[in-house]
Amino acid sequence: MIEIGTWNTLTIIRSKEFGVYLGEKDNPSDVVLLPRKQVPEGYKAGAKMDVFIYRDSQDRPIATTNKPLITMGNISKLKVKSVTSIGAFMDWGLEKDILLPFKEQTTKVEEGKSYLVRMYSDKSGRLCVSMKLYGHLDKKTGEFKKGDSFTGTVYEYKQGMGAFVAVEDRYSGLIHENELFQKLVPGDEVSGRIIKVRDDGKLDLSLRDEAHIQQKEDAEMVYDIIKSYQGVLPFNDKANPEIIKKEFGLSKNAFKRAVGKLLKEKKIVIKEKTIEILQ
Repeated sequence: MIEIGTWNTLTIIRSKEFGVYLGEKDNPSDVVLLPRKQVPEGYKAGAKMDVFIYRDSQDRPIATTNKPLITMGNISKLKVKSVTSIGAFMDWGLEKDILLPFKEQTTKVEEGKSYLVRMYSDKSGRLCVSMKLYGHLDKKTGEFKKGDSFTGTVYEYKQGMGAFVAVEDRYSGLIHENELFQKLVPGDEVSGRIIKVRDDGKLDLSLRDEAHIQQKEDAEMVYDIIKSYQGVLPFNDKANPEIIKKEFGLSKNAFKRAVGKLLKEKKIVIKEKTIEILQ
């Protein structure tokens, strides 16, 4: 049986001026057209070929020797070519762009931006892609351990939970909301460290280094920002956490640790309403 959305090894059943019909010898009535321009020279009836099967602009099955960027059930990063009234169309390396329906989007997508998607077939047999990857990512994470570095792509954000990340665009990970100090949206590429490998194989992630390393980086950043205020920050470490997060992208505790390091190094002084650089 010819399968749409995957590679098939088929036999040339018959040849026409406009192309060849491919199928299986024991079922010669179930055939698909490979256009003449894609038929390698010298191939005749009886020859076997590896072809990818999809649907043309008239929704008919058609074969190609071109390599698509995604196949059925697999996950790949594709770029949005256009956004229309029925959804977004993405470039997957073939002549006809593939549809990302509105109901399969985890955020409003932008033309020209790339997103991680999974190919599936809808109820009518049409090939589509979806940004809803939860439950479809690999959880065989034995090669990961706490403290390892990671890179990945955000595929969904849920208020109250955090940013869902496909680690190495393959494994299931989550940056919990209490670990987020910057805005992340689907399509963003991120890197950081693994803070926990859960019993179910999923990964808990952080964008920040371990405390002793991060404290040094945070202190340098805080010092530079105070300098940008001509050496006088108009609030101190007792400020509202939202003000601290907006200005520095840090939690209040991380800010206090950075300020503490600067105090210990005698680079700043904390006053009643300000933090000032010591000259």
